[in-house]
Amino acid sequence: MAKNFDIYMVGVGGQGILTIADMIMRASEALDVPCNYFPTKGMAQRGGFVKAQLKLGQETVGPDIRPFGADLVIAMELCESLKALRYLKKGGKFIVFGHKWMPTDVMLGKAAYPSVDEVKDAAAKAGVEMVYIDPATLPEGAADNIFLLAACLKHSSLGDIVSADAIKNAIVTRWPKGAERNIMSFEAGLKA
Repeated sequence: MAKNFDIYMVGVGGQGILTIADMIMRASEALDVPCNYFPTKGMAQRGGFVKAQLKLGQETVGPDIRPFGADLVIAMELCESLKALRYLKKGGKFIVFGHKWMPTDVMLGKAAYPSVDEVKDAAAKAGVEMVYIDPATLPEGAADNIFLLAACLKHSSLGDIVSADAIKNAIVTRWPKGAERNIMSFEAGLKA
């Protein structure tokens, strides 16, 4: 691998952000690509903020990804995507799955929830390319996190580092009994 590739991922508890990170980590390990993985769970079980950081190609353990340091940001929740945007390098790729998890303040009318256009405007102002994945495009029965992982391979340089075959092998190894559904989700994401 020619250079380091840093990935910053965000979502809310239960969406599978840590699973996406685990799949990338397993695939990179199978391809002999060094990988440092930093998960943060917090109050994840209650729909709280979850993040994961992956540093691919770095032989030694290094610090967290700093603001403007990530090559790729993956967001599985629209509002949380705005928190992650500041971690992306200018010219980096910003992949957003538009799931909406309404915080209590939004449900009570005390706060506003960002629109897709507001997130797109923020990405444009930050000088990054945004790829929006509409949850409505998810095939019935598909796992949204595995679908998004495949879309990330297709729409970013991650696909140059970790192959689709390596991810499929990681899926089959991790979920031998659930492989069929997850492979279907992955293949659908490659077409997203």
